[in-house]
Amino acid sequence: MEQFLIDNPWVIAVLILWTLPWKGWALWKAAKNDDKPWFIVMLLVNALAILEIFYIFIFSKRKETK
Repeated sequence: MEQFLIDNPWVIAVLILWTLPWKGWALWKAAKNDDKPWFIVMLLVNALAILEIFYIFIFSKRKETK
């Protein structure tokens, strides 16, 4: 895997370009909803935007409906 990333540095760029908008949107929603635990977890954990997508489309909706 390491050799693959060394031979194909564009993969890292694609992953960064995929992750940054999702992370920014999710962190913004968490801050807006006053979800400090979610904000901290999403800030520290990098899961290729999977956690952020779940937060945006599932968990933040629960806050908005309350």
